[in-house]
Amino acid sequence: MTLFRTGWILTILWTIPQLLLGQNFSLSGRVLDFDTKEYIEGASITLRNTAFGDFSNGAGNFSITNILSEKYTLAIKLPGYNTYEQVVNLKADLNLGNIYLVKFGSEGTGVALQKTIRATNVSRLLVERPNFIGNTVYGIPPEPKKLEGNFYLDTKWNVASILLYRDQTVLEGFRVRYNINSNMFELMEPENNLVTTMPGIRIQNIVWMDSAYKVPRYFVNGMDFKEDNTPISGFFEVLVEGNLPLMRRTKAIFKESNYNTALMVGNRNDQIIKRNVYYYLKGKDLFEVPKKRKDLFKIFGEKAKEMEEFVEENEMDLKKNGSIFQLFTYYNSRFPDFVPIMDQLLDEGD
Repeated sequence: MTLFRTGWILTILWTIPQLLLGQNFSLSGRVLDFDTKEYIEGASITLRNTAFGDFSNGAGNFSITNILSEKYTLAIKLPGYNTYEQVVNLKADLNLGNIYLVKFGSEGTGVALQKTIRATNVSRLLVERPNFIGNTVYGIPPEPKKLEGNFYLDTKWNVASILLYRDQTVLEGFRVRYNINSNMFELMEPENNLVTTMPGIRIQNIVWMDSAYKVPRYFVNGMDFKEDNTPISGFFEVLVEGNLPLMRRTKAIFKESNYNTALMVGNRNDQIIKRNVYYYLKGKDLFEVPKKRKDLFKIFGEKAKEMEEFVEENEMDLKKNGSIFQLFTYYNSRFPDFVPIMDQLLDEGD
């Protein structure tokens, strides 16, 4: 009888923590500098009036686990930056995405700073004065803004061959993603699926098999080229190889929310907008492809007239990037030993 009771008690003692753990959740996110968009390491992340906390790592990431379901004030602090606060109502595992800290005295970020201050004040009111109603007209607190978009050139994992500068080493079989903002590659090992990161400055070029289109795509390090006599950070996709190569660089631009709460107009969320910029290569110098028609044909030199006739005969709209791709493909095909890299422009949209 004693053994039965002891076993029953042990079962209860084991079951209670499991039940409690079932109500626990995690909170995660990534901390970045508002101006540079670079990851911030060493920021202190805490839930006010609790023992829960963490520090951001080298990739800006933080994760707080085993948090009871409750409403908290998240506070992020780092010397030299304004404190960031946000109310979180934890009912499930929550990833807050990218969080931007504003430096003291940061130029051109007055609006962002004021919004941060307002958000901090409101968050304290919501937590410390629970009777405070976020929307005094309808009695509904406003929905917090989110970040739309991401900094990846392609969010999919693509199998790649990677050529390193050091000893011209080639890495095969990794699946990769490229973060435009940080100029970092995420590499997933082929066997155990562990993810590591590699700075773009270590990679000379990379070829990956596009998982959607099933065609190879070629990328080269901008450090090997110059724009206005200055080496370039980041990678360029080679679209057309030959006598006058066509290359594309994708830029990710952070656009802050311009939502007016009083008038209820504008974009409620912050956005990451990607823009494609097209270049042609002469020697080691990169030049942006001219927007004006007359300037565009000049870059083809003695074949300028032929290129213009090609455009007119095919009724091409040079405002479309697909037409630019066709024009450069045709030009380079006029020279011996031309081999096309791709038959059509992928991801044409800007």
